[in-house]
Amino acid sequence: MHSLLGRLACVPARAFGPLRKDESGSVAIVFGVMAIVLLLAVGAAIDFTRWLNAREQTIAAVDAAVLAGGRALQLNSKDHSGAIAAAENYYRENVSTRLDIIPGSDSIKFAIAPDGMGVTASGNAYIKTPMLAFTAALGFAAIDRLPLVGNAETNFARSEIAVGGNGGESIEVSIMLDITGSMCNSAPGTNQSPCRSGRKIDAMKEAAKDLVNIVVWEDQSKFTSKVAIVPFSDSVRLPSNAIDKAWGSPAPTLSISKTTGSGRTQNTYYYNRTAACVVERAGSNRYTDAAPSKNNYVLPIRWAVDDNKKTQVADCTLGAESALMPLTNDKQQLLDKISGLTGKGGTAGQVGTAWAWYTLSPNWNSLWPSSSAAAYGRDDLRKIAVLMTDGEYNAQYTAEGIATGAAGAGSTPANADSATQAKALCEGMKAKGITVYTVGFAIGYNASAKDVLNKCATDPTKYYNAENEDQLRDAFRDIALKLSSLYISK
Repeated sequence: MHSLLGRLACVPARAFGPLRKDESGSVAIVFGVMAIVLLLAVGAAIDFTRWLNAREQTIAAVDAAVLAGGRALQLNSKDHSGAIAAAENYYRENVSTRLDIIPGSDSIKFAIAPDGMGVTASGNAYIKTPMLAFTAALGFAAIDRLPLVGNAETNFARSEIAVGGNGGESIEVSIMLDITGSMCNSAPGTNQSPCRSGRKIDAMKEAAKDLVNIVVWEDQSKFTSKVAIVPFSDSVRLPSNAIDKAWGSPAPTLSISKTTGSGRTQNTYYYNRTAACVVERAGSNRYTDAAPSKNNYVLPIRWAVDDNKKTQVADCTLGAESALMPLTNDKQQLLDKISGLTGKGGTAGQVGTAWAWYTLSPNWNSLWPSSSAAAYGRDDLRKIAVLMTDGEYNAQYTAEGIATGAAGAGSTPANADSATQAKALCEGMKAKGITVYTVGFAIGYNASAKDVLNKCATDPTKYYNAENEDQLRDAFRDIALKLSSLYISK
């Protein structure tokens, strides 16, 4: 810089030498003013270039920092101090090569946004302006510093955690929700009255609604976010217009007779044609998402009916309010579905797992053509299954859809025990590129439940063990944040 000033000082002497010899004096005055203006212009250009360079580096560092903090929030939404530390570290690293600023003038700091959905930056930093500061000696107002960002102590950058559109991708999420009797704070079984409210089921509903509120965004014009709700207990209830296609053809035989003892006692098992609850799938496609077809269907759940009453109406554990909801981006419908769920019955987790997969599978679109799942393998789409339960999977069925151990049914399941089936289905899902998150709710020391959830999750970071209601809500919120994308908002 000193050599540049030296050359500039020589220019007027050569170029304006003849003018300086003018004895009238007016030209000398004009020359003096021009020289001052020229020096000020050169000095301003130098200081402006330094300021612009430092400003661009500072803004880039802040943007990188708020994104780093936002990413830390996605990984652990509860660790606010960790997110702020990540932002601060990125900022310091990225301004380490910045031009010297005024010592102590960098007041830039980071904080968690009020809604918890990002990291904000505020404050300022100032750079020296040695050339413009010289103007004081010439009788002009001195400019000894310039701010690198906006007004001090005002927010000027923020990372936003948002799902989908801003991240350039669509998502499909299937949420499997445990609505068994234990969620009603009662003993497992099928004879208790269904509950709509209670400590555990209320906590589950609030947690699931949190996830829906975060992952279903408003503008669906370019990128979409769709969610399916899969409630389960001892079975899964389908929408009425999906039953026949799920069974395939030919339709299952309505009644099956079983005898016990020496044959003196006969039990007749029926399924309900109009309110079909379905269980597992037998045959070679028991652990695949191959489309339902002839002799390749899911089983209806069957219950014993007293023949003396001359009725062929069997029970369906889950009411219509708890029927599966296929993929949709109608947030209000999803929230209403969750709010209306009632709990009852045992725990056939493998059935819920299967239908969480089927709602994401394009092979099952014939069941709900207006709520179709997208094809596998798209670069601009993620498929996610969230599997939630509060206990051990313990209900499995024979090849006829009768619970093992029921009178005359025997103890041999069509496939395997419930837990083994669930783990096999999870492996099938993951092989298709579906990311699986699992959430255990108050499962205590139940080794079998923990084993299923651990092995079903895509990796250990995607398994949550929520011991109470607050942790359950935190788990669902954390999953929602992990599904989200980051962008800069200013």
